[in-house]
Amino acid sequence: MSASGTAATGQVEHMLRQVTPGRYDAYEALLRALATPSTGQVWMLLWHGQAGSPDAQYGAMEVDGHGYAPCVTSAQELSASGWNRSYEVIDGLEAARALYPDHLGLWLNPHAPGGGVGIPWLDLRRIATGLERQPAGPLRLSEPAVEIPQFYALLAQHAHRTPAVRTLRRAWVQPALGAPYLAIGLDVYDASPASVDAVRAMMQRSVGAVPDGLPVSTVTMTDDHDPVVLWMRAQARPFYDREAHAPAVPAAPAQSPAAGYGYPPPARY
Repeated sequence: MSASGTAATGQVEHMLRQVTPGRYDAYEALLRALATPSTGQVWMLLWHGQAGSPDAQYGAMEVDGHGYAPCVTSAQELSASGWNRSYEVIDGLEAARALYPDHLGLWLNPHAPGGGVGIPWLDLRRIATGLERQPAGPLRLSEPAVEIPQFYALLAQHAHRTPAVRTLRRAWVQPALGAPYLAIGLDVYDASPASVDAVRAMMQRSVGAVPDGLPVSTVTMTDDHDPVVLWMRAQARPFYDREAHAPAVPAAPAQSPAAGYGYPPPARY
């Protein structure tokens, strides 16, 4: 292996050693290493076929009901694992893009003492689409407790005048790292450029009623891979529903599962 390859491997394994339950900063650093092509190579274990062949198939494992593809982080770890089938060396970014659409995570060094570290598919999605574009999980999601009736009323009023909008939902999002924020779920009839512009204008006309210092974000309810969207679909009734001809009655506050919606319980390393 080249010197640059050795350095890349060392970065992933160094970050991996720092990860312990509750150390979300160290876990985030591991995700950054995996997301960087120069540092994020992994050795994917192939259960069937050869690297590069059409019939190549990653190995599979299940932990707490969640599916993962196992891998190792270096040639040395491959030797230590005792794996005697084929493998494929790829960037972590490439692995993330291949796995997350099927709701599969990536498990690093499952042979290691303590069982290695699992990266849930939700975090592979963050790697694939850009870590800074999605909040760091596990997320704590609930109905917003902050009282801002003027904003909700104004937003519902503007939504009623925006034909593209079907419903609006809301959630309070507390990331593992970073400040909590209010998320507005946008359910629209179509995603044409004209509709997108109209919905953007609707939000711009409404955010003036938000108190200073309260972050507000939006999510599109058609996103089948966004944990905030998945929670809203399951737990949050619309506070505006065009087809009901009136704002819906808010649902009772709903708390997210103890492990954070969409994430398995913290692993023991």
